[in-house]
Amino acid sequence: MDEYRKKQALDYHSKGKPGKVEVIPTKPTSTQLDLSLAYSPGVAEPCKEIHVRPESVYEYTAKGNLVAVISNGTAVLGLGNIGPEASKPVMEGKGVLFKIFADIDVFDIEVDASDIDRFVDTVKAISPTFGGINLEDIKAPECFEIERRLKAELKIPIMHDDQHGTAIITGSALLNALELAGKRIDEVKVVFNGAGASAISCASLYLQLGVKPENLMMCDSTGVIRSDRTDLDEQKQRFARQTTLNTLTEALVDADVFVGLSKGNIVSKEMIRSMAPNAIVFALANPDPEISYVDATEARPDIIMATGRSDFPNQVNNVLGFPFIFRGALDVRANCINEAMKLAAVYAIAELAKQPVPESVNMAYNKTNLQFGRDYIIPKPLDPRLITTVAPAVAKAAIDSGVAAAPIEDWEDYKLTLIQRMGRDNTLMDRLSTRAKTAPKRVVFAEADHFKILKAAQIAQHEGIAIPILLGNKEKIEVIAEEYGINISGLEIIDPRSEGQLQRVTEFGELFYELRKRRGFNFFEARKIMRERNYFGSMLVRTGYADALISGLTRKYPDTIRPALQVIGIREGVNRVAGLYIMMTKRGPYFFADTTVNMNPTAEELAEITVLVAQAIKNLNVEPRIALLSYANFGSAEGTDSVKVRDAVKILHDKHPELIVDGELQANFALNNDLLKEQFPFSKLVNQRVNTLIFPNLASGNIAYKLLQEIGEAEAIGPFLLGMRKPVHVLQLGSSVREIVNMVTLAVVDAQSRS
Repeated sequence: MDEYRKKQALDYHSKGKPGKVEVIPTKPTSTQLDLSLAYSPGVAEPCKEIHVRPESVYEYTAKGNLVAVISNGTAVLGLGNIGPEASKPVMEGKGVLFKIFADIDVFDIEVDASDIDRFVDTVKAISPTFGGINLEDIKAPECFEIERRLKAELKIPIMHDDQHGTAIITGSALLNALELAGKRIDEVKVVFNGAGASAISCASLYLQLGVKPENLMMCDSTGVIRSDRTDLDEQKQRFARQTTLNTLTEALVDADVFVGLSKGNIVSKEMIRSMAPNAIVFALANPDPEISYVDATEARPDIIMATGRSDFPNQVNNVLGFPFIFRGALDVRANCINEAMKLAAVYAIAELAKQPVPESVNMAYNKTNLQFGRDYIIPKPLDPRLITTVAPAVAKAAIDSGVAAAPIEDWEDYKLTLIQRMGRDNTLMDRLSTRAKTAPKRVVFAEADHFKILKAAQIAQHEGIAIPILLGNKEKIEVIAEEYGINISGLEIIDPRSEGQLQRVTEFGELFYELRKRRGFNFFEARKIMRERNYFGSMLVRTGYADALISGLTRKYPDTIRPALQVIGIREGVNRVAGLYIMMTKRGPYFFADTTVNMNPTAEELAEITVLVAQAIKNLNVEPRIALLSYANFGSAEGTDSVKVRDAVKILHDKHPELIVDGELQANFALNNDLLKEQFPFSKLVNQRVNTLIFPNLASGNIAYKLLQEIGEAEAIGPFLLGMRKPVHVLQLGSSVREIVNMVTLAVVDAQSRS
C-alpha cells in the first residue's frame, strides 16, 4: 500500500471515535423510571424469569441477535500471525459487515491464546453471552481442532468463516460454472494449490457436492500432496493421492478445475492452456491472484474465471455467505451450523445467480443486463435478495435437520421481516460508489487551490470514481499538493487566467454573451467573467468537455449557484431548482428538501419540488416514501404553512398518484409508524417507513438538517442540486474530505443517469 493509502486507512480508523463500532442502548434511558427498569431494581424480574426458564434469555436479552467474532490473530488475511491486538481492526470490520448486511450485532473478542486448550476454554467460558460464534483468522491446523471441539461442546451456531465461507461461495460458483461448461461434477478433475484452512474446507465441501476423491488433487508449497510423502499432517493426509505427479504444472495438465488459495502470480498462461476445454479457474489469492484475470482470459477464451477482486467478474466474496448463514441460524435458534445448513447456502446462492437480476443491482454496477453466464456465475455482494434467499434456506435446513429450537411456520412473513429489518439501507453510498466506478465521469473541481479539494480529487481518481479536472493556478496547486503530501500526478490542471486558455476564454465569453446579452452583460463583461473559475467550470460542463461541476467549499452558496444557473441553466420542463440533502443516520439514509434554495415556496412549488426529489431518489435506486411536514396533522391546526402543505399534497395525489406521499404531518408522526398507525390509520404512509421529508420553507429544512447533523451525529451529503440541465453540486462551507468525495460520487452517478 502506498503512503497515501496507508495514511488514509490510519485516519479512517483513528479520527473521531477510534475504531469502527460502538454500543447503543435500545431502550429509553432518559428518566429515573427508565433507569430503574434498565437496572436495579427492575432488572431483577427478567433475571428471575431466565433462572426459572433458561430459554427465555432469548426473550429478555440481546443474546438472540448477538454474535461473537473471535480470533487470536494467528492467521490474519494477508498479514499472518500478528497477534490479538493487531487483529482487532479486522474483527471490528467483520462486525460492521454483519451489521450492515444482516442486522446482526457483534462483539469482537480478541483472545491472547494460541494454545488449543486455553483458546477453547476461554471461548466456552464466555459463550453464554452470545447467540452464535464466528471464528476468524486462526491458523491451521489448530483451527480445525478448535472448531471441532467448540461445535461438540457448545449448543449455539459456530463457524470458522475462513474455512467454510470461502468453501460455500466457491461451491456455488463451481456448480454454476460446471453447468455452463457442460460438465458433470462426478467426472471433473479438480486441482487445488494451497493446503491451508480454506483449501481443506473447500476440498471437503466439493467432495460432498459430488467430486470424486480420486479426481481431486491438492498441492502445497512442496508440491503435489502424494501418499508417499512423510511430512503430512492429519488434514493433508485426507487428500494424499497415489500418483507420479510432483508439481502444480504437471497436475494442471487436462484438469477441468483449478482452485488457487495460495499466493499470487504462480500460474502461467502455458499452465492454463494445458487444462481441459472450458477450463474453470478460481484464482483467489489476495490481493494478487495466482494468475491475473487478463492473462488467464487471454490464454483461454473459453475460460470461466473467478477471483477475489471486485474489479473483475465473478468476485468470490465471503460477504455473500456468512451474514445470511448466521441470520438464518439465529432466527430459528439453531444449536449449530451443520453440513445441511452449509449445503443449503451453497444451493441457494447458486440458484440466485440464475434468477433475473433486479434493476437496482444492474444500476449499482452500471450494467444494462447482468444475467447468468460466464461473467456472472455468482451473485453480486450488493444484491438485496441475498438475505431473503440465503437466510430462509439456512433456517429451513436447520429445521429439517432437527437442530432448530424455534421453527418458522410462515415463511412469507419471515421474508417480510427480513426486508423490514434491512429497511435501514446503510449500504447506499457503497452501492453508489460501486456504480460510479463502473463508468467514471469528468468532474470539474473549481476550488483546486484548497488542500481538501486536492485530497478529494486524489481519492476520486485513485478509487476510480471520477476523472478530476482541477481549476486554478498550476504552480500554486503544485505547492499546496507538495505541502500536504498529495499526489496529483496525472490530474489535468486548467488555469482560466493563463495565456494558454485565452482562446477558450474568448469562445466561452462569446457563448455566454449570447446567453446573457439581454440579461445585463455586454461582450467585454461576458469574456472577463469567464476567467472566474465557477463560470469557466460551468461552461466546461455546458460545452460537454466535463460531465459535472463541484464547488462551494470556500464560497457562499449564492456565489456558487449563480454562475451555474446563468451558464448551465434549468432542465427543460422544470420551473425551479431545489436543494436535497442525504442524511446518513444510524437508522439509514433520509432525504431532506428543500434545504438550500427556495425561501417560501407556494403549494404548487412544493409539489414540483417533491416530484424533483422523488425522481432524484429513484435515480439512486431507492424508493422514495415521502412525508410533507408541517406543525399540524391532517388539518389539526389552520395556518398559512399547514394549508399550503395540505394543498401541495392534494396536487400530488391528483397529478402523481404513483408516488408514496402524504401530509401535512408533524415530524414525529412521519417517522414513528406506530404513532401514525394508531392516530391516522388512513394515511398512505402507514407501514411504509418514511425516508423523505419535504419541509414547508427553507428555514425549517435548513435548521432541521443542521440540527440532525450536529446533535444526531448524522453525516450530511449535499446539497444535491435538483433541476439543473447538467450536474452541478454545491459543497457546504467547510466540508470534510469524506463529504467532498461523497458529493463527487453523487455527481458521477447523476451524470451516468442522465446519459
